[in-house]
Amino acid sequence: MVVCIISSIKNGVIPNKWDGKVVARIINTFDQLPGHSRSIMKQILQDMGKGATTITQAPAPMVSSGTLLIATSVTLVSAGTERMLVDFGKASYVEKARQQPEKVRMVLEKVKTDGLMTTIEAVQSKLAQPLPLGYCNVGVVAEVGKGVDGFKVGDRVVSNGPHADIVKVPKNLCAPIPASVDDESAAFTVVASIGLQGLRLAQPTLGESFVVIGVGLIGLLTVQLLRAHGCRVLAIDFDQVKLDVAKRFGADICNPGRGEDPVAAAMAFSRGQGVDGVIITASTKSSDPVTQGAKMCRKRGRIVLVGVTGLELNRADFYEKELSFQVSCSYGPGRYDPAYEEQGQDYPLGFVRWTEKRNFEAVLDLLASGQLDVKPLITHRYAFEDAPQAYQLLTEDKSVLGLLLSYSSPVDGRRIRKVTLQTKATFPAGKPVVGFIGAGNYASRMLIPAFKAAGAQLHTIVTAGGVNGVIHGEKAGFAEASTDLVAMLANPVINTVAIVTRHDTHARFVVQVLKAGKHVFVEKPLCLTLEELDQIEQVYSGLRIQDSALPLLMVGFNRRFAPQVQKMKALLEALKEPKSFIMTMNAGAIPANHWTQDNAAGGGRIVGEACHFIDLMRFLAGSPIISVQARRMGDSPGVAVTEDKASITLGFKDGSFGNIMYLANGAASFPKERIEVFAAGRVLQLDNFRSMKAYGWPGFKKMNLWKQDKGQNACAAAFLRSIEVGEAAPIPVDEIFEVARVSLEVVELLRKQ
Repeated sequence: MVVCIISSIKNGVIPNKWDGKVVARIINTFDQLPGHSRSIMKQILQDMGKGATTITQAPAPMVSSGTLLIATSVTLVSAGTERMLVDFGKASYVEKARQQPEKVRMVLEKVKTDGLMTTIEAVQSKLAQPLPLGYCNVGVVAEVGKGVDGFKVGDRVVSNGPHADIVKVPKNLCAPIPASVDDESAAFTVVASIGLQGLRLAQPTLGESFVVIGVGLIGLLTVQLLRAHGCRVLAIDFDQVKLDVAKRFGADICNPGRGEDPVAAAMAFSRGQGVDGVIITASTKSSDPVTQGAKMCRKRGRIVLVGVTGLELNRADFYEKELSFQVSCSYGPGRYDPAYEEQGQDYPLGFVRWTEKRNFEAVLDLLASGQLDVKPLITHRYAFEDAPQAYQLLTEDKSVLGLLLSYSSPVDGRRIRKVTLQTKATFPAGKPVVGFIGAGNYASRMLIPAFKAAGAQLHTIVTAGGVNGVIHGEKAGFAEASTDLVAMLANPVINTVAIVTRHDTHARFVVQVLKAGKHVFVEKPLCLTLEELDQIEQVYSGLRIQDSALPLLMVGFNRRFAPQVQKMKALLEALKEPKSFIMTMNAGAIPANHWTQDNAAGGGRIVGEACHFIDLMRFLAGSPIISVQARRMGDSPGVAVTEDKASITLGFKDGSFGNIMYLANGAASFPKERIEVFAAGRVLQLDNFRSMKAYGWPGFKKMNLWKQDKGQNACAAAFLRSIEVGEAAPIPVDEIFEVARVSLEVVELLRKQ
């Protein structure tokens, strides 16, 4: 009887007196009945540590400003790129190291500064993060975000979305599909744009002769594009089957595997003059394609590298002919530019004719006109659910070209925004029940494990994309993963929320969580502007007036909880005279276009990172800050960012003072964080939270740790213990507001210079 009633509800027959909450509870009950499964969003992930290729269920991503939510119909496996990623995932640690010598050097540098165990944990954590596969997606627009023009729900579109049955993609990485182009053909658009961008750099003209070295999927598309430009084409590859396809597209062919000389073949093809250009779409560790390309070119010929090869070049080959050599960057202008891809800022047509999106549109036009024929490139078709078998084939059969995945699950089911991770999870009263917002690198590596180690009851993890929440939620033991923040905040079981998201969201989330009456742990910084700080203070003051049982507000200033800092504090409290501090942060350079350097998104590195040391100095001084001075590096044409090379001087009410040197222009081999305290004829020096020395302290000389400890675990434990026993927050809220205000004042001083 119950099942019949529930089935009627799901078919649209709802009793008049039942509200939405009742209906939702009933449907949820139905979904949990034995033998009934609920369709949900799925995505293909590659385990880079152990090598498995899996399909993971996850909450559907939530559309955001400037993006589209797309229900996938077909995706294309990029045989070369994805085979390389799968093979790398399956390789041993030794083989992985051999393939990435530059990463090995970085690891060795980290061992010197952070210690062996900390470095091993960081490397293992990095490899344990599965990688989404795929970038050739076709689907139907399910939802349109704010600020997106030119698209509507129901439109068929191509995008660089991954292999998932629903994807969220920025508007500049999507293009509408002409009515005459079917979904399977459209799936080749993005990968064809890679070849097209190589052509744009080579600038072929009608009647020129070109060589394409390596005729895999991109190479065969490049052959057709060159033919559409009116060029004569010679295709070179070791695979005769692929060469036969190239011949069908109008190319001459050469197979070195059969003893044919590629340079001689190119010279004959060019009537002894040398070819006008060479486009290399091969993937090999050898430098032979570049060397051969140089030898077969005419004087002032052009060579464009689209694929991946060795680059041991002979200067004479290029010098004598004045050859040009260029590496092509993916789909075209805009690639890897956050302003274009993430923020939706297009390049003016009059100055940048062919962007990523415009290249997509050009390929679609060629498909519509029939000048580009991809049907002969389709070699295999699989249902999305059978993707692991498809990838097994990909690694075993090197002749695979166009491998298509088709998606047929009900679209409505793909948009479910909550996934149960622990079906038997229980939450005994009396302990903090925690929800997390964010599952990025710091959250997954540091904060979630710290909360778990402290005994937190982990309930829901909310992320924007959904997949990260499932990956790290399952690992940590969360009950649910979700992309629905409102539902998480409305859940009465959850009494504590940790915010570990991008800096520009912190203030908004803090206000939302406080208004929901839940305890807040927010990663630094608390906020990015004085206006945001005022709003948080007002909300907190309002709660203080309304209710004596205030929710706790805590910022993740973990360094004050580090064991060596706690020892410092104990030693310094015995002294009655003022103290002098020198804190040096050898922060290391990061690109000027990194989000943390953006004033709106990250707030800059001073408010985002140096605030740690402002808090630490405030803690060790044990006295309010009464004066602030700051100086940054002067403007210089050769230095893109000067704010992250600064000196901050703080004065304290008890007469103490200190200087924070936040420097992004030092050597990586120098200690990253050094703290020195001078007081009463004594000195304490702490390097990298591993080695502490004392000078002039009776009965104390040193405190060294076998593993770096910056206090993350102790910080989380102190916060959770305060909630459980009903004590005040480990850091007084007035001190949190004081440090936040001083940090923002420092930034203001630096930017006025």
